[in-house]
Amino acid sequence: MDPVAIGELLSGLMFVGIIGFLLLGFPVAFTLAGVSLLFGGVGMWFGVFDASNFGSLPNRYIGYMTNEVLVAVPLFIFMGVTLERSKIAEQLLLTMGKLFGNLRGGLGLSVILVGALLAASTGVVGATVVTMGLISMPAMMRAGYDPKLASGVICASGTLGQIIPPSTVLIFMGDMLSNINAQVQMEKGNFAPTPVSVGDLFAGALMPGLMLVGLYAAWVIFKAIFDPKSCPATPVPAEEKKHLAGEVVFALLPPLGLILAVLGSILGGIATPTEASSVGAVGALLLASMRGRMSLTVLRETAMATATVTSMVFIILFGAAVFSIVFRMMGGETLVHEFLSTMPGGVISVLLLVMVIMFLLGFILDTFEIIFIVIPITAPILLAMDVNPVWLGILVGVNLQTSFLTPPFGFALFYLRGVAPASLSTASIYKGALPFVLLQIVAIGLLIAFPEIVTWLPQFI
Repeated sequence: MDPVAIGELLSGLMFVGIIGFLLLGFPVAFTLAGVSLLFGGVGMWFGVFDASNFGSLPNRYIGYMTNEVLVAVPLFIFMGVTLERSKIAEQLLLTMGKLFGNLRGGLGLSVILVGALLAASTGVVGATVVTMGLISMPAMMRAGYDPKLASGVICASGTLGQIIPPSTVLIFMGDMLSNINAQVQMEKGNFAPTPVSVGDLFAGALMPGLMLVGLYAAWVIFKAIFDPKSCPATPVPAEEKKHLAGEVVFALLPPLGLILAVLGSILGGIATPTEASSVGAVGALLLASMRGRMSLTVLRETAMATATVTSMVFIILFGAAVFSIVFRMMGGETLVHEFLSTMPGGVISVLLLVMVIMFLLGFILDTFEIIFIVIPITAPILLAMDVNPVWLGILVGVNLQTSFLTPPFGFALFYLRGVAPASLSTASIYKGALPFVLLQIVAIGLLIAFPEIVTWLPQFI
């Protein structure tokens, strides 16, 4: 049998094998590395893989650890966990609930608004969903909200941190797309390509993120008008209204100031994302200290949570590096390139196929798992077809945001299930997420039809 065909067959089987082992519940990072090493050994047996290719792994790992851009990841996670553990996010949620409570659907709108604010100041999906689930779900249930609508609003709003800057997913994707784009442009003879930065992706994600907020709010307003029983008003007692203005200022202005300091410095070109992340981490500590919410216990818990999340993400990245080497060197990348390049319909058909594959993988895999596996395989082909890298990155980001909402393995659904009252069935949580998954698909369609939604702000800046 032709060695090239054997290598391509093995690379395809390796991809299927990884998906199978993940479905069996094996840890992601060890599955990626273990299955890849196993198929690498099989490839060596058939003479289609050279073990010396693994010699590049140490340099890759050192490159990840010394990459200045990726330093922003633990700092932004630290900022988000600090705001969550110090109860600043909780106070913001309670205050916004009072502010909009007099409106039908007001509690739902307040959850969406707070979800957007927390996304722009934390970017930590799990913490946001859990916080809003603990505080807003009981209040919405007491107010008579449809359990499906309440759970859908909380889960969808909590996932906004995946696309609204400073998103850790965009940081990794920006670094990957920057390297891939530079390599593709050099292969095409362009030795001075326009660089792609994480700041470009942050700027490109701002309008799509706000568009999603608008779509979510429009759905709640639609339900308030045509199905008022599903989201009744919750009038605020007159005694509490007297102090409401001061509460809003006290709860809203400090997080807004932190958001402006972090995102404003990045979008204004004053600081890099890494520098801005340090500002955000220090700013979160100052906010917590000024409100008397910071202690050694809170600081210890915050540091431990940050180390745990950061370690998880980087271990997956290390495992994905092993997969990438074996897949590419056995001819998998060539196989994918030939398949996508010969598809009828040109760039749009290839882009749509990649989006569909990522969407389907979102039912069974986590966001980081998908980008570390799929982006290195598909992005070179799409960028070689002159797809705008910032537009591609944001399309992928919005697409993968749905992976938190799609059953059976949507992590936002799991987070809410863990803190929701026993009276709320898992089926209601799943059903509640479905309208918001459809809104995500609508958003992807709008971004494909009107790329300017993504590209105009980075070009303007």
